[in-house]
Amino acid sequence: AAVYEDQVGKFDWRQQYVGKLKFASLEASQGSKKLVVATEKNVVAALNSRSGEILWRHVDKGTPEGAIDAMLIHGQDAITVSNAGRILRSWETNIGGLNWEMSLDTGSFQVASLVGLQDVVKYVAVLKKAAISLHYLSNGHQKWVEHLPGSESTQYQLLYSHGTGVIHVLGIVPQSHLNVLTFSVEDGEITKQVIRVAAPWLKSLNGMCSVVGEAVLVCVDVDTHSLYVCSLETEQEMKQILLQSLDLEFADGFQPRILATQPNVISASRTQFFLQLSPSHFSLLQYKHGLLSHLRDFQQAALVSFATTGEKTVAAVLTCRSELKPGSSDGLHAGSTLEDSRKQESLTCSNQTYNINLYLVETGQRLLDTTITFNLEQSGAKPQQLYIQVFLKKDDSVGYRALVQTEDHMLMFLQQPGKVVWSREESLAEVVSLEMVDLPLTGAQAELEGEFGKKADGLLGMFLKRLSSQLILLQAWTAHLWKMFYDARKPRSQIKNEINIDNLARDEFNLQKMMVMVTASGKLFGIESSSGTILWKQYLRNVKLGSSFKLMVQRTTAHFPHPPQCTLLVKNKETKMSFLYVFNPIFGKKSQVAPPVLKRPILQTLLLPIMDQDYAKVLLLIDDEYKVTAFPATKNVLRQLEEIAHSIFFYLVDAEQGKLSGFRLKKDLTTEESWEVIIPTEVQRIVTVKGKRSSEHVHSQGRVMGDRSVLYKSLNPNLLAVVTESTDTHHERTFIGIYLIDGVTGRIIHSSVQKKAKGPVHIVHSENWVVYQYWNTKARRNEFTVLELYEGTEQYNATAFSSLDRPILPQVLQQSYIFPSAISAMEATITERGITSRHLLIGLPSGAILSLPKALLDPRRPEIPTEQSREENLIPYSPDVQIHAERFINYNQTISRMRGIYTAPSGLESTCLVVAYGLDIYQTRVYPSKQFDVLKDDYDYVLISSVLFGLVFATMITKRLAQVKLLNRAWR
Repeated sequence: AAVYEDQVGKFDWRQQYVGKLKFASLEASQGSKKLVVATEKNVVAALNSRSGEILWRHVDKGTPEGAIDAMLIHGQDAITVSNAGRILRSWETNIGGLNWEMSLDTGSFQVASLVGLQDVVKYVAVLKKAAISLHYLSNGHQKWVEHLPGSESTQYQLLYSHGTGVIHVLGIVPQSHLNVLTFSVEDGEITKQVIRVAAPWLKSLNGMCSVVGEAVLVCVDVDTHSLYVCSLETEQEMKQILLQSLDLEFADGFQPRILATQPNVISASRTQFFLQLSPSHFSLLQYKHGLLSHLRDFQQAALVSFATTGEKTVAAVLTCRSELKPGSSDGLHAGSTLEDSRKQESLTCSNQTYNINLYLVETGQRLLDTTITFNLEQSGAKPQQLYIQVFLKKDDSVGYRALVQTEDHMLMFLQQPGKVVWSREESLAEVVSLEMVDLPLTGAQAELEGEFGKKADGLLGMFLKRLSSQLILLQAWTAHLWKMFYDARKPRSQIKNEINIDNLARDEFNLQKMMVMVTASGKLFGIESSSGTILWKQYLRNVKLGSSFKLMVQRTTAHFPHPPQCTLLVKNKETKMSFLYVFNPIFGKKSQVAPPVLKRPILQTLLLPIMDQDYAKVLLLIDDEYKVTAFPATKNVLRQLEEIAHSIFFYLVDAEQGKLSGFRLKKDLTTEESWEVIIPTEVQRIVTVKGKRSSEHVHSQGRVMGDRSVLYKSLNPNLLAVVTESTDTHHERTFIGIYLIDGVTGRIIHSSVQKKAKGPVHIVHSENWVVYQYWNTKARRNEFTVLELYEGTEQYNATAFSSLDRPILPQVLQQSYIFPSAISAMEATITERGITSRHLLIGLPSGAILSLPKALLDPRRPEIPTEQSREENLIPYSPDVQIHAERFINYNQTISRMRGIYTAPSGLESTCLVVAYGLDIYQTRVYPSKQFDVLKDDYDYVLISSVLFGLVFATMITKRLAQVKLLNRAWR
C-alpha cells in the first residue's frame, strides 16, 4: 500500500475543509495575508486571504465538549473559549501554535470579553451563570474570580468594559428587572451598590439589548414599539423613546434586534447602532447626549456589519439589486448576522445579484466607489453572514474586502468592484451520502455505437453514416496525436489536464468517474474523481437541517442515448415526510421525469433489477401504511411487477420497538407481513442492520482445502447482519449481540453474544463473511470478530439459490482478534469481477487508512499448523493484528474526523477506487493483489523496443545470409 516518492499525488488527492463559520476575524490592513476563523465543526484555523488555502488548522473533539463558544482577537493572539466555558486557550495566529491553555471552573458559559486598563489590553474576562473571572492575556493565569449575587434567579448575560478600570455585568430577572454590577478590574471588588433597574417588559438581553457610547444600555421592546435607554454608570431607571417619533415601526410578528459595535475595548462603544425592524429592514440610529437620532434607513438589506480601521468606523450593508420577495414556504431563511433570523419570514432575491456598500457611521453617508457587486447561482442559497476587512489606502480613502457565507456553507472572498478572489465549499466538510457513476462515452465512441445506423436509413444512408463516423474518428485521432506531440515538448510540471464538464469522457480503464456527493446542508456536488474538480453543484432549498438522505443510481451511462439518472430521497426527521429529487449525475441538471408526490412517510426503498422501456431501474417506496409506490410507474413496469411480485420481499426495522418484520409484495401492489422478530428493548436495542451490496460479484464459490476437497461458501444474498447493544451500560453486564437473519423467511441463521463488550460497533458484511469491531470492557481493548458461513463439502443446489428452499443451516466459523487502535470507519474493497483478493479498509482516529488483507482475519487460521493448513496457505493463528505503517494507503495525507469510506470498482480487475470522507475528502486507488493486469509505471519500453527491433533486424540479416549460402551451395 505504501507509495514511492514520485507517485505522491499522481493517483490521489486530498481536500481539506473547516466547516461552517461561527466566528471570523479579518485583519484590518491592506497587506493582510490571513483571516482567523472558528467553526461549528469545532475547528480553529487561519485561511490565506489571497488564495483561500488553509495556513494552519486545529481540530478539537467532534463532540459538544470541543464546541467553541467564543473567539476574541488581540494583535497576533486569538483567544478561544470551548467545552461550555471550561477551557480557555490562546493561539499564536501566524503559525497556529498554542500560547497557553487554562482549565476554568464549571458553570454555564455566557460571554467573554477582552478588558483594557490605561490604554493597554491586558486581560480577558469570562462570565458564567454564577461567577465572573479575570485572566491575564500573557499567560492565562487567573487574576481573580468573583461570585455573582442572586445568580439563582438572575440570568447574567452581558459584560461591558471600556478602559475605565471597571467591568459592568448585566443580569436580568425576566419580566421583572435588571441588575447592574460594577467590578473593579484591579481586585474584583464590587465598587458600586448593585443597581436594580425596573424592566417588566424585558425577557432576555441577548440581541434585544446592547451597550452604546459611554456605557449606555439600549433595549428594544416590541409591544410598546419603543426603545429604552439607561446609563449604566449614572442612571437607575429606563428612559422610553417611542419609535413613532422617528417614523419607524416593526414588522408584524418579527422580533427586532440591536447590533452595536465597540471597535476598541479600551475606549467607548460607538454611539451609532443598527436596529433591525424586519427581515430586510435595518435602521442606523445614533444615541448621543441623551438624544436619539435617525441617520439612515436600509429597506432592502439582507445583512449588515460594522468594521473599523484607525479612527474610521464604517457600516457595510449587503442588499439585493432587485426587490426582495417573500420566499416560498420551502425556502429556508433570510440570513443575518443576528442569530435568530432563521425563525423569521423567508426572503428571496429574484436575480441572485447582490451589492455591498459602505456607509460612514457618524452621518450615514454612502462612501463613493465602495460598491461590490456579486452574483450567486440561480438555484443557490442566500447570504447568511457578512464579515468586512477595511483598510486605509494611500490617499486616505477606505478600501475593503468582504467575506460572505451563504446558507449552503459556501465562503466567498470578494474585492472591489466585485471580483471573487476565492471561494470555498465548506458544506463538503459534512458529506452524508456518496455514489460513483461511470462517465459517458466520448463523441467518437458514441459515433461507433451508432455507426451502423438503422435498416430504415437505406443502403446509401448507412454507407454515408459509416463514412462520416470514420472521418470523425480520424479527426479525433489526429487531434490526440497533435496533443501528445505538443505536450511532449513542455516540462511535465506545465502540462495541465484541464477538466471541464464539456470534455468529460470515459477513459480506457474506467478509472475516472463522477463522484456524486450529498451534504448535510442539502447541497449536491458532482466531482471528477481523478482530480477532485467540482464540475457542478446544486442546492436544494427545501431541505431542513438534520434531514436524512438516500442516493440511488437508477440508470447508468451504459444506455446511450438515454441520459444517466440518479434519485435522491430526502426525509425530514421532524415531520417524517419525504420527497424525491431526480437529476442527471453527469451534468447536475434536474431531470424532466416527474417523480411521484409522497403523501405518507417512507419507511423503506427498494431498487429492483427490472427496468422500464428507457432502461431506468424501478424504485419501490414503502410508506407507513405498508403501501407500495413504484417509480417509474409505466404500464410496462406495472405488468413486470405483477409477473415477479411473488419473488419480491422486503424488511422493515423499528429500532424503538425492537421489531424486525418481513413483507412480501402482492400482485395488486399491496403487501402482507410474512415474518416478525422481536428483540426485547428492555434488555437490548438494535444498533445496525447491514445487508450485502447489490453490485458485489463473487468469483469463487468455494475454497480448496489442503486435502483437495472443496469447502463451499454459503452465499445467501438475502442475509442481514443485525447488531444489538445492551441497555445496561455497567461494564460487568454490558454485551453486544449479533444475529444473522434471512430477510425473506425471517429465519435466524446464527446468533452470538459478546459479553462484557460495548460499542460503537463497526461492521462489514460481504460474500459469506461478517467482520465487526467492538470494545472489550473486561480486557479494555478493541477487538475484531469474524464470522464465515459455509455449506460444507457438498452444495445443496449448485444452479439456483432460494431462501425458501434451504433445509440445512450453514456451518458458522468464528474467531476473534485484538486490534491495537479504535477505528472511525470500515469498508471492504470491491472489484468488477470479484477475482482480486479482498482487503478491509480501516479508518483510524489518527486519520490514516489501513489496508488489512482479509486473509489475516480468517476464522480457519490454525493454532497449530498442520501439513494440510500449510498446503492451503493458512497463516497460523495469532490473536494480535499489527498495524504496519507501510499498509497505510494515504501515507501522510491524514483525514480529520473520518466518518465513512466508499469503495467502487474500476475497469481494471486489479484496481479498486477509494474515497474517504469526514472533515476532509481523500480519493485514491488500491491494488489488493498488486497490479497483475497492467504494466508498471517504470516498465522499460525503450529496452524492450530496442531488443525487438534488434531481433527483427538480426532475423532479416540471417535470412539474407542463408539465401546467399544456399545459392553458393547450388552453384557448386
